[in-house]
Amino acid sequence: MALPKSVAYDIPASGPVNRARWEVDPAAAVLLIHDMQEYFIRAFDRDSDPVAAVISNITSLRRAAHSAGVPVVYSAQPGDQSPGQRALLTDFWGAGLSGEPADTAIVDALAPAPQDVTLTKWRYSAFAKTDLLQQMRRWGRNQLIVTGVYAHIGCLATTMDAFMHDIQPFLAFDGVADFSEADHIAAMTYIAGRCGAVHSAERIVAMIDRRGASSDQPERAA
Repeated sequence: MALPKSVAYDIPASGPVNRARWEVDPAAAVLLIHDMQEYFIRAFDRDSDPVAAVISNITSLRRAAHSAGVPVVYSAQPGDQSPGQRALLTDFWGAGLSGEPADTAIVDALAPAPQDVTLTKWRYSAFAKTDLLQQMRRWGRNQLIVTGVYAHIGCLATTMDAFMHDIQPFLAFDGVADFSEADHIAAMTYIAGRCGAVHSAERIVAMIDRRGASSDQPERAA
């Protein structure tokens, strides 16, 4: 199966109803920027939505995360994977990325900052065959904000995996892109109903800023 080309659609104006009433806590959260590599973004019309809006919204989330001390983690698949490394993915997607930066690089607008962490990613879920879970445990973090591509594949798998590890996942519904509007809606509807909380990037930024600001306030004397 080949990746699509020139994908363009309007991001849904609102998210589904969440079953979980979780709030993002900057002291507990990690921001994941999932697979925003040139190879995967090539599937989209770069000047149109969804990807134009997604890049802008991830930029806002990353800025808020950096300001609030929220760790930012990138996942990125390696190029020139051997048949053993790629394994069953080959049956669905072929050989995958080349080793050239034109395929493997994170898009320039979202290039990692020096303090950010980049994970080498091998399967749909960013937890599979990586130390993401161990890193989060080491940081004392139990919330994961998921952004990137593709919503119904790696973003969904990562969100479900987080839930299975008792980590509260949040999906920024306008911070992810997909093969189609239908796939996008299906992914966020499933997550909101089964394993996570779905919010706009603006709302997540507001939660980070509000909680971060309240934690900076000095405690009042009794």
